[in-house]
Amino acid sequence: MSLRSFKRRHLLTLLDYAPSEIVRILEVSREMKRLYYAGMRSLDVLRGRTLMLIFEKPSTRTRVSLEVAALELGMNVIYSNPSELQLGRGEPIKDTIRVLSRYVDAVAARVFRHESLEEMARYGTIPIINALSDKYHPLQALADALTIWEIKGKLKDVKLAFIGDGNCNVARSLIVIGAKLGWEVRIVGPRRYWPDEKLLKEVQEDLKRSGGNIVMTEDLEHGVKNVDVVYTDVWVSMGFESETEQRIRELGKYQVNMNVMKIAGDDAVFMHCLPAKRGQEVTDDVLESSRSVVWDQAENRLHTAKAVLALLLS
Repeated sequence: MSLRSFKRRHLLTLLDYAPSEIVRILEVSREMKRLYYAGMRSLDVLRGRTLMLIFEKPSTRTRVSLEVAALELGMNVIYSNPSELQLGRGEPIKDTIRVLSRYVDAVAARVFRHESLEEMARYGTIPIINALSDKYHPLQALADALTIWEIKGKLKDVKLAFIGDGNCNVARSLIVIGAKLGWEVRIVGPRRYWPDEKLLKEVQEDLKRSGGNIVMTEDLEHGVKNVDVVYTDVWVSMGFESETEQRIRELGKYQVNMNVMKIAGDDAVFMHCLPAKRGQEVTDDVLESSRSVVWDQAENRLHTAKAVLALLLS
């Protein structure tokens, strides 16, 4: 397995990566997973390196997958939040990251504002990895693509319907990776929750090259008919708690239930980045059904995290 590192130093958004680079990450992810199940969990390809995690928001899958991935690659891991750093007392991000660049080999940060990551990347001299921001969640999109590849046997010509808030970080990241790989990504929900025009313009060239397509509709039945994947996320993402009642009211008719899965077709699988609000955006019977691949998605966060770290730091 060749782990020749990428020339790119950061992973803030997959917009910055060529389709061939994304495929390379996914190929290495598959190999990492094969080795994992062959009993080779300790690869030690990054022994002696140190990963710093800075999380402004709670996390289960992202934090644990990154920590375990780093440890299995032989890295040391330091976890902190802004209140434990001088960031919590007002030290500028640019000062903090310039100091951390002298101590650690990479920083993975989960932030409220994507601009915080951009500032880290601008002033730091080490790879900065987006562990979730208000705009993008590239690590999730990579795990999703790996899962689809495993389940559907393809990386191109995938039809995916994202139901709910089509401008959330997960939906935006699926639009980006779909544009790179030649997917038809359908955003299904109220017009107010459709992705912004800036993002759609940014992926136009990728769509032309890959043959992909972005469809936006308020019609639930039209949006999910004959897709490979039905995908949803919580209606109230972190940072939008003040809009809870409004979002539940406006998105209420876009719940993924067994009737929606029936419209999608017998071959459609259900995906969710988790955590799920059972009984809200998805019913319990769908989440627990044989058509749900959410646990495969969650596991693949580990294998794609290992690939990302190995390719950025090897």
